[in-house]
Amino acid sequence: MQHKFKIHPNYESIGAKVKETIANFEKYTDILGDAERNVIKIVEVEGEKYTIKSFKVPNFINQIVYRFFRKSKAERSYNYANKLLELGIDTPFPLAYNLCVTPVLFKESYYVSKLIECDLTYRELTTDFDIPDYEVILRAFTRFTYKLHKCGVNFLDHSPGNTLIKKNEEGYEFYLVDLNRMKFGEMNFDTRVKNFAKLTIHESMVSVMSNEYAKCTGENEKEIFDLMWQYTQEFQGRYYRKRRIKRKVFFWKAKYRE
Repeated sequence: MQHKFKIHPNYESIGAKVKETIANFEKYTDILGDAERNVIKIVEVEGEKYTIKSFKVPNFINQIVYRFFRKSKAERSYNYANKLLELGIDTPFPLAYNLCVTPVLFKESYYVSKLIECDLTYRELTTDFDIPDYEVILRAFTRFTYKLHKCGVNFLDHSPGNTLIKKNEEGYEFYLVDLNRMKFGEMNFDTRVKNFAKLTIHESMVSVMSNEYAKCTGENEKEIFDLMWQYTQEFQGRYYRKRRIKRKVFFWKAKYRE
């Protein structure tokens, strides 16, 4: 097995330790999240806490694709994190990535970043409307999204679990995670509004976000709301149709889990 290891230039002095930590990934037991597809574990290196994300080995076709034709999710996460930080957008600091390949196939991959001890994620805003400062946070999140768009960042996985929220003395900080799907460049009105589609099922949240986004952009609030709510409903329709199809196709897995 061949390895492609990359560590941030500022941390080359601990490169050997980081490599060793990745090699011992299976030994660590502090798991972050549900670990359904990819597994994230919390580790400590030289007194600092980091997360190591182990990406699921792709199917056979994608093992060839990632080996020769496309950058891996781990490498893209590292590169995009550095790009975001250059643009002044917060994300956990990208420490390193490691790719495991054979001469013809792509196998395991790992992405290492600093651990952010957050107070909540956007997901909690979709389930608990009694969170202190609820509307303040939602409006601040909308301004954060506007900043992404102004910087030409189209975060394709802009969904409830992928923004960490941390309270500070001045207000709230927002950190993007799960970075491997992004596009960079100028975004038109339709693309910007569509970027909100995966965030909530609640019309009340769409109403607040469209109001705040209109304040940021100077664009027509009703047009923003109507399009944002349309895209939200369309996404939810596609999402639940896919779930129904998967349940029918993979019914035996559901029975096995029971």
